Amino acid sequence: MSSTNPAHSEGAVGTPPLAMKPEVVVIPVSDIERAKHFYAGLGWRLDADFAVGDPFRVVQFTPPGSPSSVRFGTGVTSAIPGSAQGLFLVVSDIEAARTELINHGADVGEIFHRAGPGLPVVNGRDPARRSYFSYAAFSDPEGNSWLLQEVIARLPGRVDPNETTFSSSTELATALRRASEAHGEHEKRTGGQRDENWPDWYAEYMVAEYVGKPLPL
Repeated sequence: MSSTNPAHSEGAVGTPPLAMKPEVVVIPVSDIERAKHFYAGLGWRLDADFAVGDPFRVVQFTPPGSPSSVRFGTGVTSAIPGSAQGLFLVVSDIEAARTELINHGADVGEIFHRAGPGLPVVNGRDPARRSYFSYAAFSDPEGNSWLLQEVIARLPGRVDPNETTFSSSTELATALRRASEAHGEHEKRTGGQRDENWPDWYAEYMVAEYVGKPLPL
């Protein structure tokens, strides 16, 4: 009979759990050069392309601003080429991301959203721009499918509030625009007076939005 040591499964009392971050997603392909050309064309960073004789070759790309990478090659996986389905790419502006991918040669479908969990798909971006509700799909030449998902604010508990980061200048600028619009409403509620502490308000708003905490009024 096996036993579980609570100190091992939950961490020692007062000790934060060891960080575990997904690093690589393996996608199965039949034509390595074709797949390499496609992902390079998207503007993704080529991290590696090395072979050990004929039986083994690894090609790895990283999407812009992503902490995780995709890998394919020879001797990497026994999965059927094109069988990776519904791989999520999270973006802060789905319309801008869709346009960028199309400009880089990807055949991206129209944006759609769901009015709620389990409800039918509706054309267009979610009118309220709720996080997790808007999508667009595309596939690589092998048939592996990707799903863009717009995420502006994370659900509570999904992000460590001590690690608030923005992956690109575009994402930061988008967050600043949302904070600016919200701050304009804040000034209206406070009598229309200029808020001299707007940098502090912006910072509080942007961090709260990012980690899913209640937004300042």
